[in-house]
Amino acid sequence: MHIHILGICGTFMGSLALIARELGHTVTGSDTAIYPPMSTQLQNAGIEILEGYKAEHLNPAPDLVVVGNACKRGMEAVEYMLDNRLSYTSGPQFLAEHILQHRHVLAVAGTHGKTTTTTMLAWVLQYAGIDTGFLIGGVPLVATDDERLKSAFAHSSHLGKDYFVIEADEYDSAFFDKRSKFVHYRPTTAILNNLEYDHADIFPDLKAIQTQFHHMIRMIPANGQIIMPSDTDSLEQTLQMGVWTDVWRTGVGDEWGNQDWQAKLEKADGSVFHVKHHDQTGTVTWGMSGVHNVNNALVAIAAAHHVGVPVATACEALSAFAGIKRRMELIGEVAGVQVYDDFAHHPTAITTTLDGAKKKLTGRRIWAVIEPRSNTMKLGSHKANLAPSASLADVVIWYEPQGLAWGLAETIGNTPNQHVLASIDEILNFIKAHARADDAIIVMSNGGFEGIHNKILATL
Repeated sequence: MHIHILGICGTFMGSLALIARELGHTVTGSDTAIYPPMSTQLQNAGIEILEGYKAEHLNPAPDLVVVGNACKRGMEAVEYMLDNRLSYTSGPQFLAEHILQHRHVLAVAGTHGKTTTTTMLAWVLQYAGIDTGFLIGGVPLVATDDERLKSAFAHSSHLGKDYFVIEADEYDSAFFDKRSKFVHYRPTTAILNNLEYDHADIFPDLKAIQTQFHHMIRMIPANGQIIMPSDTDSLEQTLQMGVWTDVWRTGVGDEWGNQDWQAKLEKADGSVFHVKHHDQTGTVTWGMSGVHNVNNALVAIAAAHHVGVPVATACEALSAFAGIKRRMELIGEVAGVQVYDDFAHHPTAITTTLDGAKKKLTGRRIWAVIEPRSNTMKLGSHKANLAPSASLADVVIWYEPQGLAWGLAETIGNTPNQHVLASIDEILNFIKAHARADDAIIVMSNGGFEGIHNKILATL
C-alpha cells in the first residue's frame, strides 16, 4: 500500500511514517517545516519528503492519505484530497487500526515529560528482553554495545510485538477529528504524569483538557493500571469524574514517603536515587538531572513493573539510559562555553529544566535563550509566568519574532538579567559580547530556532 503523509516531519507523524515503512508499506510525505533530527531519520530510512502541501504530491493518488493535525482546510493538498475523494485518516486512527488493536498498550500522558518518559519506558522493556513496539515524539540517544538495543532504537519508533509504548498526546487528532490523540489508543497501562493548562489554540480552559483525559480513563479496563504522582490536584479532580481501574500513586523526596511507589534522592540533582515498591527496591545512577526526570523515571519503572519487569532490573536499565535528543542535549563546547538544546516551551518545563541544570552544572553561569514558539506561547496565555519561569537562569534572552500578537518586551519589562531581542543576529552579538568560560547556554524551543545552536558555537 502506498501511504502519503501530510505533515510528515512532525515528531508524531515522522515516527508513524517509520512504523508504516516497517509494516512494509511504501511511504512518502509532504511538509513545510523540514529540519533535523526528524528529517534526517526519514531520509536515512529512504522515505521521500516533498516540500510544501501541493496537489501534485497526491497525483497519482496514493492508497491512503494520513493527515497530520497541522493540516487545515484551505491547504492545496487538503482541498485536492477532499475534492477527489481520496481515502484518508488521521495518524492516531491509523495507529489504532493497524497496530494497537491487539496489543497491550502502555500510554504516557501529561502536559510535560511525555517524550522522555515514553523513551524511558520503552528502553526499560527492551533492556529487560521484551521486544515492545513504541512510538516516541523524539529521537532516542543510544550509548550501548548491545546490538539488539541499538537496532530497536535506531529510530524514534519500532514495530515490536505484543506490547506497544505510545506517547499519548492530548492535542487534537486532525482537522476532521477534534478528539485528543490519546482517545484512540485504549491503553491497558496508563501513566498520567501531570496536567496543566496548555494548547490554548484548541482548549478554552483546563476543564476542557480534563474532559479529554477522562475520555481516555473511561477506556482503561478494570484489570489495567493507572500510574500518577500523588500531589497533582488537577489529576485527582479528573479521577473524581469516575475511575474503574486500580491507581498507583508515586512520590519523590529526600526521605521515604507513603506512596505506592517512592523515590528517595541520594543527590539533589537527581543523578542518584533509590526506588521502593513494597519489598522491591533498586537504585538508579545515571547521567540525567532534575527532580522532574526522577518523577519520569519512577512512573516508567512502575509501568514496566505492571507488565512483569522487576524493580531492580528497571533501575539497572535506567542506569544505562542515555536520554533523547533535544532534552538538555549537549550540542558542543567552545572556549569553555557549553551549548545545550532543550525542547522546553511551557513555563513549568522552563523552570524544571533550569532547576535541573543549576543542580547539575554547579559552578557554571546558566544562560537561557528562549523562543516563545508554541501556539499557546504565541497567544500569550502564559505571558504572566514567563519572566518568573526563567528566574533560575543567570542570564535570559527572550527572542521576540515578528508578528507576535502581544508585547514580549512589555511583559518581561525590567526583570533583572532578562533581555528581549528581536533578531538572531542581535542574540549572537549579545552572546559574543557577554559569554565567558564556564558558561552554559541552554537554548529552549519546540522548533528549529533557525539553527541558532550551531550559530552560537560558530560565533563563539
